[in-house]
Amino acid sequence: MGFSENTYYRTILDAIPIPVFVVDGDVRIRDLNEVAIRFCGQGKDVIYRQRGGEVLHCMHSLDVPEGCGRAPFCQNCVIRGSVTACLQGQKVSRKRVRMEFVEGLSRKPMDLLITASPMPDSVESLALLMIEDVTELLSLRSIIPICMLCKKIRDDEQYWHE
Repeated sequence: MGFSENTYYRTILDAIPIPVFVVDGDVRIRDLNEVAIRFCGQGKDVIYRQRGGEVLHCMHSLDVPEGCGRAPFCQNCVIRGSVTACLQGQKVSRKRVRMEFVEGLSRKPMDLLITASPMPDSVESLALLMIEDVTELLSLRSIIPICMLCKKIRDDEQYWHE
């Protein structure tokens, strides 16, 4: 009993433990994994064909009536720029950015790592967009001094411990 190509693709996509989106050149979402659905906090049917900033609640997606990608701030958007760069053949891997998103009536800052890669053999130009939320990790690093190499922790007297 063999897997169909679609089942194989879906199994791999959903096994990835970070939000993964398949987007076009305008960052419109064409597909996404289960983690991305939870990350966005919306139903799959609402997310399809929406632009990334609209789905992720980027505060600048509301700057102009035309939405995500059309405001002056969007020219410097790391997500949009990473998708464009990868579709032009440039490698984009774990590019760090701090972004603010709208959550209810407040702003929620997040530290993200953005990776974008072109989707091979697609009829239209599509990119695989991965978004890693490293906000908590960076907060912990500022509180707990951990050596990046040996993973030891420094105490208040400046001694290193396992």
